[in-house]
Amino acid sequence: MFSDPSTAIGKFAGTRRRYMNGTASAPAAGTILNALATGTGGAFAIGHETTATVELTTDGDVTGEIVDAPAADTGLVERCVELVIENYGDEQGGRVTTESDVPMGAGLKSSSAAANAAVLATLDALDRHISREDALEIGIRAARDIGVTITGCAAGARASMFGGVVVADNTTNELLGRGDAAWDVLVWMPPEPAFSADANGERCERIAPMADLAADLALDGVYERAMTVNGFAFCAALDFPTDPLLDALPHVDGVSLSGSGSSYAAVGKADELRKVQNAWDDYEGNTWLTRTRTDGARMG
Repeated sequence: MFSDPSTAIGKFAGTRRRYMNGTASAPAAGTILNALATGTGGAFAIGHETTATVELTTDGDVTGEIVDAPAADTGLVERCVELVIENYGDEQGGRVTTESDVPMGAGLKSSSAAANAAVLATLDALDRHISREDALEIGIRAARDIGVTITGCAAGARASMFGGVVVADNTTNELLGRGDAAWDVLVWMPPEPAFSADANGERCERIAPMADLAADLALDGVYERAMTVNGFAFCAALDFPTDPLLDALPHVDGVSLSGSGSSYAAVGKADELRKVQNAWDDYEGNTWLTRTRTDGARMG
């Protein structure tokens, strides 16, 4: 499923069966290159995901709920449902519920995963079949509409939708490069969230030469070195400690601050990552091991 970016999304292609409920899931992503400095971003899909369930209603209203976070802002997923219904539905409303094993504000593209899952779940409920590219655009527009992103989130959203490694121009949504990576991944997630919309864009622009270097490396397929350059540069720009990077370097292929923080991600071999995990476990917060994903978002 989803073997090509132009592949239509939908179950039972060629039929017109009607569904009033839909489900979909989309993976989170780690960072190769933060787009805050130059607009070019890079990300890779990981094995933790967000699931969305959409129930269509007849009242025209759209409401949302985030499981285990009842006070959290549901504006993004609600806007995703609204846009899908406006473009492909009738006068329906909807109730969207999301559940995730990636906390918000961790720098792991939880918003992009939630948007992709909400869009696909709504399409599933409507039994509408569109390309993944069109579905991606809806989620990116929703994120911009409600102001949860500064950069446009194209790289993280693409990695979540398509899987694998993605390099993209976040200002135009243009895909610049794509690849696959079979990495084990270690994540350290501090207890304090950090939201990308709150990041200091002016400080990030000062490290544009380092971001350009990381982009060149990523476009040459040297993803691990690109993310390490990104990690040191953005820790400096965003005032995050570099100690977790230094802990990891002797053992990993690449390590970076993920997104605009607060999480860090390292990639390499599982046995070496466990050595890093022992060091990162001394910090406050949680660590966990996962894998890269190549299959991206999916319905059902």
